[in-house]
Amino acid sequence: MISLIGINNKNQIVKHVTIDQFKLEDYKWLWVDFSEPTDDEIKHLSQTFHFHPLAIEDCLYNSPQRPKLDYYDDYTFFITHIVREAEKEIIKEELDFFVGDNFIVTFHLMPSIEVSQVAGRLGTQKDSGNFTSHHVFYEVLDKIVDNYFPIIYKIEDILDSIEDNTHNKSMNNLLKELFDTRYMLLNLLHTVNPMRDLLYRMLNSQHLKNIIKRKEYFSDIYDHLLKLSEMLMSNREITADIRDNYLSLNSHQTNNVMKVLTVMTSIFAPLTFIAGIFGMNFQHMPELTWKYGYHVALILMGIIGLSMFLWFKKKGWFKF
Repeated sequence: MISLIGINNKNQIVKHVTIDQFKLEDYKWLWVDFSEPTDDEIKHLSQTFHFHPLAIEDCLYNSPQRPKLDYYDDYTFFITHIVREAEKEIIKEELDFFVGDNFIVTFHLMPSIEVSQVAGRLGTQKDSGNFTSHHVFYEVLDKIVDNYFPIIYKIEDILDSIEDNTHNKSMNNLLKELFDTRYMLLNLLHTVNPMRDLLYRMLNSQHLKNIIKRKEYFSDIYDHLLKLSEMLMSNREITADIRDNYLSLNSHQTNNVMKVLTVMTSIFAPLTFIAGIFGMNFQHMPELTWKYGYHVALILMGIIGLSMFLWFKKKGWFKF
C-alpha cells in the first residue's frame, strides 16, 4: 500500500492523493510511504522517483541489512532497523528512507508502528510549517530508537527473575532461560551498535547539511543509542556473572556430595576390612570358634567407626 502526505504551496496538508495523480512541483514537500508494497507498487521507486537501482535492490533484499547510508545526487538513502519481541525472540525489520530536500520516501515490507504514529501525528497537526522531510525523518528515527528501550527493560526484568529464582526452578531450566536471554541481548547489540555508528556518520558528515542544521535533535538520538549500547553491554556482563555464579554453585554442591560420599567411604573402609577378614573361609582361624568373637568384632567395628566420625568432625570435614 502506498500512502501520500504532503504540504502544498498554500501550506495545507494534503492527504489521500494517489501516486499516479501527484506532481512533486505542486508540493513544498511530500512524504510517500510504501507499506507492504506489491510488485506493481515497487515499480514506482524506479519509474516515478527514479531512485538508483542499487538502492532499490537494498530495499528488496530478503533479510535485513546492516544499517547504513548512501549518498546520491539529490537524495540520501538510509537503512535502519526496527526490532520487535515475539516469544523470547528478537525480530528485526528493515525500514528504509529516501530523504531529499523536498521529499521523503519510507519503504518497509512489514507494518511499521513508528511510521503510523508519526503519520497520525502529522495528519492532526495544525501548524504544518513545523514539518519538513528531515523533520519527519527525525521523528520516525526517534520513535524507532525509543521503542528499543521497553524490550531492554523487559529483558532486565527477566534477568532479575532468573537471579532471584522466586519460582524455585531447576538449575537446567534457569541456565536455559539465561542463555536465551543472553542471545536476545546479543541480537539487540547487533542492531543498536550499527544504528549508533549510522548516527555518528550522519552527525559528522559534511554532505547532510539539513541534518547538521538539526544536529541537536539527531545528537539526542545518538545519546539514546549510546545509553542503549551501555545497557546491553552491562546486562551481558550480568548474564555472565549469573552464569558463573550458577556454575560455581553447581560445582560447590557437587563437591559437597562427593565430600559426604568420601567421608562415608573412609568410615566404612576399615569396617569392610574387618568384615572381610572374618568372612574368609580358612579352616584354621582361631577367632571363628571363639564364643565372644562376633560381639567383639561388632564392638571393635563400632569403636573404629565412631572414632573416625569424631576425628573427621574435629577436622571440620562436616562443615558444608
